[in-house]
Amino acid sequence: MSDRGRKLATAIGAISGTSMDGIDVALIRSDGEARLEAGPGATYPYPTEIAAALRAVVADPARAAGPLVELEAAVTDSHVAAIERFLGEFAIDRREVEIVGLHGQTVLHRPEERFTRQLCDGARAAAALAIDVVNDFRSADVAACGEGAPLAPLYHAAMCAGLDKPAAVLNLGGVGNVTYLGRAGEIVAFDTGPANALIDDFVLRRLGQPYDEDGRMAAAGLADARIVAALMRDPYFDRSPPKSLDRNHFHAAATRAVESLADADGAATLLAFTIEATAAAARHFAGAPTRWLVCGGGRRNSELMKNLAARLATHVEPIEAIGFDGDVIEAQCFGYLALRSRAGLPISLPTTTGAPRPMTGGRLWPARVGP
Repeated sequence: MSDRGRKLATAIGAISGTSMDGIDVALIRSDGEARLEAGPGATYPYPTEIAAALRAVVADPARAAGPLVELEAAVTDSHVAAIERFLGEFAIDRREVEIVGLHGQTVLHRPEERFTRQLCDGARAAAALAIDVVNDFRSADVAACGEGAPLAPLYHAAMCAGLDKPAAVLNLGGVGNVTYLGRAGEIVAFDTGPANALIDDFVLRRLGQPYDEDGRMAAAGLADARIVAALMRDPYFDRSPPKSLDRNHFHAAATRAVESLADADGAATLLAFTIEATAAAARHFAGAPTRWLVCGGGRRNSELMKNLAARLATHVEPIEAIGFDGDVIEAQCFGYLALRSRAGLPISLPTTTGAPRPMTGGRLWPARVGP
């Protein structure tokens, strides 16, 4: 069947990223392959007490690996509530939505130990929404010795199907990840290193603020080049992709390194570390991208974007430059992956996660029918 003849289906995706600043929800229409139409998207905050509980769990790996029944139920209900608000605000008839891709909240990601955990009760969500749900997108890849992340590359490739190559799609969430799209159709993806998480945690610790708005604190400071160089000696940067990171991989070392610095200098140093980590990713590309398209919260940090463009010496643009909403790309992605999962199509590749073969994944939870 030709691309034009394939049926488009309506899907909703939802995710809360490693920054834990809210739940992103978005709608797409797609055939799960080349055809893609992006619909509306929005972000809804976590209830304060749930966000605090999640941060406490993420900071305690032993606890994150243990029973979290009540917290998982609360996280699931928060995602369901966000989707319900989304349906209402955008006047979407739930009967037109064929599937919901519900990523859930990552609390521990240790692929080297064959372990990854996203809090999300798929059966509970499907029953509450009365819509089929796919969740648990990462476990099959990790069980097959893949990294389980990143999972956005196939969606990035669909978004950029008509663009000149090579190109890079960079997501600056809590952790940074990049998808390299080559001239010959190759797709290579991996986590680049820190993005917003280290800076957010630093500013929260020092000032009680959730983030450095527009990079103003960092812009007022002076980066410590010796600290950045020391942090860049982490063996992660020399590993060949595919590779992925836990949110807190650099947390202990970076916290110790900047503890004696003034607020502005500490923020500037962590921002410089993010930039150097991103630039180091290009060592693993077959050719220099002609443009970097940036999604995630980091694209709104003008200091980060300005310095990143200078360091990469090429075009660095928000993803809006090609008509997508950078705040909800990952939510759109999990709607897209839910469609692929339902169809038995791969959601990861050996060149994106290191799995031994293109991997299907996700677990389907049918909506309850009848009483």
